[in-house]
Amino acid sequence: MTFVQSLYLILGIAVVTSPTILLCSLGITSLLGIRLGETTISRLTQAAVLFGLLPALAILFLMILTGDRFVPVDLGDWVSLESEQHEHFQFHLKLIFDRLSVPFAILSFVLCGVIGAFTRRYLHRETGYNRFFIFFALFMTGMVVSSVAGTIETLFFGWELVGLSSALLVAYFHERELPVQNGQRVWSVYRLSDASFLIAALSMHHLTGQGDFQSFVGALPWPEGRAEISQSHALIVGSLLLLAAAGKSALIPFSGWLPRAMEGPTPSSAVFYGSLSVHLGAYLLLRVSPLLEASQTLQYIVVLFGAISALCGAMMSRVQSDVKSSLAYASLTQVGIIVVEIGLGFYYLALIHIVGHAALRTLQLLRAPTLLTDYHAIENALGRRLDHESKGWVRFLPHSAQRWAYRFSLERGFMDVSIDRFLVEPFMFALRWSNQQELRWTNWLSGDKTNTSRNVEELES
Repeated sequence: MTFVQSLYLILGIAVVTSPTILLCSLGITSLLGIRLGETTISRLTQAAVLFGLLPALAILFLMILTGDRFVPVDLGDWVSLESEQHEHFQFHLKLIFDRLSVPFAILSFVLCGVIGAFTRRYLHRETGYNRFFIFFALFMTGMVVSSVAGTIETLFFGWELVGLSSALLVAYFHERELPVQNGQRVWSVYRLSDASFLIAALSMHHLTGQGDFQSFVGALPWPEGRAEISQSHALIVGSLLLLAAAGKSALIPFSGWLPRAMEGPTPSSAVFYGSLSVHLGAYLLLRVSPLLEASQTLQYIVVLFGAISALCGAMMSRVQSDVKSSLAYASLTQVGIIVVEIGLGFYYLALIHIVGHAALRTLQLLRAPTLLTDYHAIENALGRRLDHESKGWVRFLPHSAQRWAYRFSLERGFMDVSIDRFLVEPFMFALRWSNQQELRWTNWLSGDKTNTSRNVEELES
């Protein structure tokens, strides 16, 4: 191993271990009942961001200096199982640093550092201050691991950490019923997304024998790789990954949970649904972009998903009654446009769009708590209400179309109702029916009516 390769290895491990050490430090002290002060927690967070950002910047500098476009950091198999059918299943921990992962990792550290500094004062003397930063460290670890993951199982591990921390922060104010319900709703949508991701990961292992992205989408540096599978397999696996990305990035038809997520504190709204988490689905599509090129039908589907999501987000953002929900749907509009760019093959444009939009939306959401105060101050200074003229093209729509568009947007596309009626209710009906048949069968075998069977009969009546 050369000196440069050893340096890459040390720096790559430092990028991942820095947020992990923060998570362990805050988590272990909480489990042991050791109460850390707000200043100590804030300084630990700043140190973790700094000691993760500097190695990432050093890797970027080395890659520019040496001309390397693909730097793998292989940490070996952590789990390796060999079946009797000679099928090999493994959890291979591998990090990759390329033109996609390095900018996304740097963006994650920078925005987490900004939001961490903002939270120090925003949640000052809040009873859940320590709990927030534990979830925040969990999120930062998941984002960094997802950014530099070199295998689909490593990416899935980071993906799960991001989803868990997201649901926990939505339910941050757990003493109230509504945040807990909304957190459960977010978690249930993430479960659908994660199930699709997991099936895609198993399909990758079945098709290629391993989950390494390099063996799946080609050995060339991103985005020049070529998928090593057939067009039909690319369509199946790509559709599963698109469904996973749609759930994580709140694309249609999963956009209904997005305003519910605003129940969390403003810093979590900024880091999740304004900057980083909402772009993780788009990042996944960028990572498997050679898979999209292997199936033209899949590219059409991606463009269609993105275009419909952008249009619905633009409509819904205009009728929201609070600034955070309006910004959330405005983020959905931009994410939809980013997905369209990915489907059309403009990968570098999509990456630049992600970086710029994440930075802008973070600042807007952090500014949201004082925005209305400043707005009213401007009106008081002018001595009148600010003018709000409707768009010129709206006047050309029939009145009935305007009313339909307004109701569609106000009801958030009826997506929550549709999912409940056409997905959740049939699923619950099937489970209840299966439970009833099982109870009847066991009662028939035992020849005795139990309390459970009587309860079933009461439900049927």
